[in-house]
Amino acid sequence: MRTGEPLPAVGDVLAALATGVWHWDTADGQVTVDSEAARLLGLSGGPATLTEAQARACLHPVDWNEITGVVQLAVAEGTLAEVRIRIMDERGRVIRTVRSRSKPSYVPERKSFQLTGTLQEVTEPPPGTPSGRTAVTGDWRRSREAFLLDAGRALAEARSTEEVLRVAAGLSMPGFSPDGLAVFGVTGDRLTIIGHHGQQPGDEDPFSHMSLETDYPAAEVVRTGRAVYLSSPEHYKGRYPVTWPLARYFGRQSWAFLPLTVAGRTMGAWMAAFAHPVAFTPDERSVLTTVARMLAQALSRAGVAESERELTDGLQRSMLPTLGPQIPGMSVAARYVPTGGGLQVGGDWYDMIPLPGGTSRTGSGAGRFALVIGDVQGHDVRAAGLMGQLRIALRAYASEGHRPDAVLSRASRFLHGMTYEDPESTDLRFATCLYVEVDPGTGILEIARAGHPDPAIRMADGTVLTRPTAGGLPLGIDPDADYPTTRLALEPGETMLLCTDGLIETGGHDLETGWKRIRAILEAGHTGDLEELADALVQGVHGPSSHHTTGPLADRREDDIAVLLLHRQGDRAGDDIARGRDGALRHPVRRTMLTVAQAEPERIAVARHQLRELLHDWTSPDQVDSAVLLLSELLTNVLVHTDADALLLAEVRGEPGTRRMHVEVTDPSDDLPHKRRPGELASSGRGLVLIEMLADVWGVDPRGEGKSIWFELYEADADNT
Repeated sequence: MRTGEPLPAVGDVLAALATGVWHWDTADGQVTVDSEAARLLGLSGGPATLTEAQARACLHPVDWNEITGVVQLAVAEGTLAEVRIRIMDERGRVIRTVRSRSKPSYVPERKSFQLTGTLQEVTEPPPGTPSGRTAVTGDWRRSREAFLLDAGRALAEARSTEEVLRVAAGLSMPGFSPDGLAVFGVTGDRLTIIGHHGQQPGDEDPFSHMSLETDYPAAEVVRTGRAVYLSSPEHYKGRYPVTWPLARYFGRQSWAFLPLTVAGRTMGAWMAAFAHPVAFTPDERSVLTTVARMLAQALSRAGVAESERELTDGLQRSMLPTLGPQIPGMSVAARYVPTGGGLQVGGDWYDMIPLPGGTSRTGSGAGRFALVIGDVQGHDVRAAGLMGQLRIALRAYASEGHRPDAVLSRASRFLHGMTYEDPESTDLRFATCLYVEVDPGTGILEIARAGHPDPAIRMADGTVLTRPTAGGLPLGIDPDADYPTTRLALEPGETMLLCTDGLIETGGHDLETGWKRIRAILEAGHTGDLEELADALVQGVHGPSSHHTTGPLADRREDDIAVLLLHRQGDRAGDDIARGRDGALRHPVRRTMLTVAQAEPERIAVARHQLRELLHDWTSPDQVDSAVLLLSELLTNVLVHTDADALLLAEVRGEPGTRRMHVEVTDPSDDLPHKRRPGELASSGRGLVLIEMLADVWGVDPRGEGKSIWFELYEADADNT
């Protein structure tokens, strides 16, 4: 070739050097070879795409296993993988030896290897010699170490007995590989078959429930705890003549039976059977012994995990209730998701309790019931046990007909006696709880709260409000604690959410950011299916997408999650728009009510927050600010100028863009307000002046005992205010 002439094609160069090219992708299990590589493999017909099984049939079985170990070691060290491979014909003779060089890479997304390499024929051993068992890579120890590391990793990641057996069946040992495996367990004084590979279904029947006193290698291994190696059929027949006919059926040439020992106890035996003679050298015995130990540990871990899962399922079935029969006019949905670690049952629970009396207090015919949700401190067996006892106690107190405040008071005394009054107890626990008595006929909710997150209401038009309720200490801290009751009304078309703090704080969120996430899911709405909404809430905080929306905290705090949803059906269940009596569509009323007691002036801030949430989509921000200011004035006047409590009622009616906001504050005082002209330095007397200036319309209505001061604002375009 002269200087300046273009270089020949790479394929032409490789063909001239009798070098073939091959590509192997373990993800799809295909090996692609060019014409020269196909010739070297003993194939005819030019380039081809082979399955792994077809490619393996061209190679000596020992060398195929060598390739696997060398490739894994090369990936770990970032080096080239170089091996010598014996190519065999259909009669099991070596027809040539080739050298393969490749640069393997690991693809984490697909969990697979990709290799592209070359094949070249080498002159030794001479073609035509019988196929031996000597490893041609000459690097037995490095291959063995790579194999054991990979096997240990795979077995450590297995989480069930089935997965452990699947990993064991796929192990390719360096230099020798069994084609039949069986794992024996022990039940009483008999062997059992835990799993097998390389045999047909039903082949294990003669070996099932075999007595440990039987003259069989696996039984001897379990009895003595010592391995048995049988290098030939003659060896097997001479040592175990009684059971040799059972083994002869499978046509194997060598067998290894090794004890599966954990913590000094032999829990079973592992059989590795080979289709070719194996001498069981010290190196080979070392590999088999190490694999048996790892297999025993993996089976032990899998057994413990499966026992825990079975215990978990049993606890969940016994402790978490069903929601009972359908409730006329209402629907209920619930979810429980345990935390990710340890025993999969924690201290969270929910319950639905039919209350005595049969029908509503209003005579509507629908039976009253109570919804309970709570969280016992901790995520362990102790928490699960206390949760079960506390749930039973709450159900008993509710079934006796006690009011919500009395139910929680008794439950707190019960839990305090179980934990704090035991002189030997050092594991002090408390529990948060929310107890809601529901009257299906009227939608009236009577709520008692013990240190638990407040309920939230999703209105018929999608507006979501938290409902602040009076509360007391968590259960179990003070046996004499009081739990005041808050009365709310669930309007037709509205949905109430009760949840534990796990739903809010899971994923590194605090109460503020977690609630914003939950609120967005609630406001997104649903098609009237409460089950879909429950699933959406759990998926939003516990599903795959939650890992991309972590909270501001550094760690992803995980906790049990319990969710209860109660929906009161409207004129048409699931509709956000209801029909009036004339058949015309009308938007539902958006309403909130709140009591501000004389002893709780701080609830004025809660009332302002409630009004802002009610007006979250109001067109004019200035009108919202005006409404909040006027509400503060009205509530403050009641607390300052009377000795009574104030009742707030705020409503929004109409279609968006032309809505009317009605706010009224009621108190039992008969003293009517009078408009005054306060001086420049006066500290009061401006309330009615502000109302007259900012409200579109206002008034004072006597109410028998007491009065109601109200004002209204009409929605206006923000640009025109």
